[in-house]
Formats: sequence, C-alpha cells, structure tokens
Amino acid sequence: MHDAIPLPTGVETSDGGGSTPGEPVRRAADRFTRFVDAVAAGTVEAPLPGGGRTSARFDVLSAVAEDDLCAARLAEGHLDAVAILAELDGDPVAPGRYWGVWAAEPPGSGLTATRGPDGWVLNGLKQYCSGAHSCTHALVTATAEDGRRLFAVRTGIPEGLPEAEAGPGCAPVPGTWRAIGMAGSDSPDVRFTDVPATAVGGVEAYVRRPGFHHGGVGVAACWYGGARAVARVLFTRAEQRADPFTDARTGAVDLRLYTAGTVLRRAAEEIDLDPLDKAGAAGLRALRVRALVAEVCSEVLDHVGRATGAGPLCHDERHARAVTDLGVYVRQHHAERDLAALGRLVARGPEESR
Repeated sequence: MHDAIPLPTGVETSDGGGSTPGEPVRRAADRFTRFVDAVAAGTVEAPLPGGGRTSARFDVLSAVAEDDLCAARLAEGHLDAVAILAELDGDPVAPGRYWGVWAAEPPGSGLTATRGPDGWVLNGLKQYCSGAHSCTHALVTATAEDGRRLFAVRTGIPEGLPEAEAGPGCAPVPGTWRAIGMAGSDSPDVRFTDVPATAVGGVEAYVRRPGFHHGGVGVAACWYGGARAVARVLFTRAEQRADPFTDARTGAVDLRLYTAGTVLRRAAEEIDLDPLDKAGAAGLRALRVRALVAEVCSEVLDHVGRATGAGPLCHDERHARAVTDLGVYVRQHHAERDLAALGRLVARGPEESR
C-alpha cells in the first residue's frame, strides 16, 4: 500500500452561506488546491506522462484517491490539463491557477464556439464540470464551424477573485449537481455566455493526440486508489481477529489489488517506451487497463461488503464515503459499451472500431 501524500497546509475555505458549496465540496476543493500548490512548489512530484516516470504519476494519483476520491477527481483534471497544454503547445500553467478539463459531451445542448474580430467566444451549456466552484481555468470542448475544438478559458468562478480578473460569463447552474456519490467533485452544469476563449490545438486535436489515451489510464489509477481505500476496513478487520472467511475475502481482495497495481505499472512502462504512440497501441492499452481496473473495483466493493456487513457503512463515515464515491466514479467506464469497443479493436483492428 502506498503512503498518503504529505499535503502541505494552504488554502483555507469558509462557509459563506447562500449558494456556497456544501461541506463535501469545500473539503475536496481544499485538498485539491493544496495538492496543486504542493506540485507547483515541488514538494509533490507529478511527472508528465511518457517522460520516463509515468509510474510515479499514476502512484501520486492513486495516493490522492486513497485519501479522497473527490479530491483525486479534481487533481486528475488539473494534471491532465497540464499534460494537454504541454502536448498541444498551449501556454504553461502558472502557479496559483487551478485547472479542470470539461470535455463531457452527453446528449443534449452543448457549447458552441464562434470566431469574431477579437477572437473565439463560447456560448451554451457544459455538463459535468468538475471543480466548478474551485477551478480558476478550464479546458473545454466546443463545436465550431469547422468541427469540435478544445479551448482554454478563465472561469472567474471561485469566490475571492477580484472582479477585474473574473471571467465575463461562466456560471454554475444551481440544482444541477445533487449527487450523493462523488458529491465533493462539484460537477454541475456551467452556463457560458460570451466567454472569451483561446483555441488549443486544431480540430479534434484533443481526442487524436496520444496523450488522450494516456490520460484515460490515469483515471484508472484513481479508481485503483479508491479500491484500496474501500479495502482498508477489511484489512484492518483481518489484522485484528483470525477468521477463515474474513481471511478468504482478504486474500481475494489482495489478489485483485495486486493485479490492478501490476497492470498499471506495466501500462506506465509501455507509455514511457512509446509516448507518441508510434505503434498505435495506446487506445487498446487504455481500454484494457480501464476495463480491468473497473472490474477489480466492482469485485473489491463486493468482497469487502460481504466480509464486513453493514456495520462500517453505518458507523464509519470515511469508509461509507469511499464506497459510495467509488461506485459512482468507476462508472466513467462505460461497461459493455467499452468492452464492445475493446472486442472490435482486438478482432478487427482500429479501422473497424471507429
């Protein structure tokens, strides 16, 4: 098991009342901003993927997730934004700035991008904007006349920003994030109204770059950390008393966590050997790793629940939160749809799987 990351003290949050986010959001936002500050200060390492130390990147994501899955969701978004900007020749992330990647595109209305005399402007509704009340900046996908593009925006949302520095038109939509699981990820809809934006890369550059798949493996590293958090209560129980049934469940969980950790380390090695995906294996790798880790998470949740019963869920707030959060977060794996994509890719190659 990895040790928890030594997060330094830093940003303090306060309850301003009214539309101020609730306690789960404040808790995750505080851990998120302190983590980002620690990375900027060099006290926590989070290497870019493909630079020879991808395993250390996955380790740090897993460690944050083991402590708090919602904070890990925000940290993963920030680190992904840093990697995307580096890969697509965007401006580097400055200290004191907290980034999200708002690229979900479920059915329904989305963002449109228009180019005027003063540059790009975004309008519309973006769903699942994690860190909506804590991210100062975001990378967002929007549809332009020539196709889907990625844009960098300054949100101006977090409280305390001087009005002169606030974005002109990003506003979280009240009532659009009523989640129990992953509540602290603070992922409501955000309404964009004439928001100035800077294009990052060209049309479809966001999904066509090799790092898109590397980032997908990073999300699986967060799921893995969440599974370790759920397993904690079972390992503690096994240490405290001898029982063959508890031991059997503990062995089953250890086997699955070992498998997921080994697969993540292998994936990191492969990414470092071919960061630009010249072999064309990044998509297949990401599908395999995400499917395997998602299955491990489901099995860990089942084994731990069967072994420990309702007690920890009713009396251990940290465990109950980890169980609920992991059940939601791992649904970023699209179950049979992603397995079907994997099967097509294995059976008939990349052309057929498009």
